[in-house]
Amino acid sequence: MKNEPLVSIVMNCYNGEKYLCDAIDSVINQTYKNWEIIFWDNQSTDKSEKIFNSYKDSRLKYFYAPIHSDILYEARNFALEKINGDFIAFLDVDDWWLPHKLEKQMPLFKDSSIGLVYGNLWLFFENKNKKVIYRKKILPSGMILNELLNDYVIGSPTYIIRKKSLKSLDYYFNKSFHIIGDLDLNIRLSTKWKVGCIQAPVAAVRVHGQNISLLNRSKEIIELKTWYNEIKFDPIISSKRNINQILLKISYLEIMQGILTDGLKKNFFSIMKYPLCFNKIKLIIALLLPKFVIKKIKNY
Repeated sequence: MKNEPLVSIVMNCYNGEKYLCDAIDSVINQTYKNWEIIFWDNQSTDKSEKIFNSYKDSRLKYFYAPIHSDILYEARNFALEKINGDFIAFLDVDDWWLPHKLEKQMPLFKDSSIGLVYGNLWLFFENKNKKVIYRKKILPSGMILNELLNDYVIGSPTYIIRKKSLKSLDYYFNKSFHIIGDLDLNIRLSTKWKVGCIQAPVAAVRVHGQNISLLNRSKEIIELKTWYNEIKFDPIISSKRNINQILLKISYLEIMQGILTDGLKKNFFSIMKYPLCFNKIKLIIALLLPKFVIKKIKNY
């Protein structure tokens, strides 16, 4: 353990008592042992504090937020002020890690040009008690900025950042983002650093009725528009041919939301104008489905 670099694991929490033990246990059960949990309690009103502090392990460090933040990535930045490790990972309280996650990923950082390492993951659908692989195709690695603009594949509980790479940025997380903070951060990192990848799943995301990203599609659209209007002036990012894929993603989400609220008549021509691709097929299928079915799908 003495030869293993310290990994600081940021765990932001607001009323996360339901799944908290699963998340903490998945870190404790890591085969890689040199880590710390920086637990940032965003003024929870449930039993989160009691549960966390019931663990008698000096690697678990509790911090109570002096103010409650309604914006996730503002709270992430607060937690980052408390880290001690040269590597940083993130784990939400409703997700969990597989036991060999850190053991598999940390050796990739022996390449000093790698600033971030991520991996595949499982999507666990709680209501069906079923898990499916997130990506079946080979995930990209290396200087992958253009690939990430086309298809952002870095799952939040899978990635680890070299602190040196984080400090090379003008700022950490954009504190105005609640949904797309990971996307913004990691795309900015990928302009300067190589990205490593473990193709096998290293974590699991729990899909349930209260996932922030699934409950806030409209906010995601607004944040993506804001982000695009800012990032398009970045000389490196704007030079990539896939920068316009962000606009297509925004358009896709807007049309899907429109189908849910306004139906076929007001969205038919928007779909017909959308470029031929897999997302267009999904939009056409959505037109034919009852609204309640689309709402149940949620992770469109």
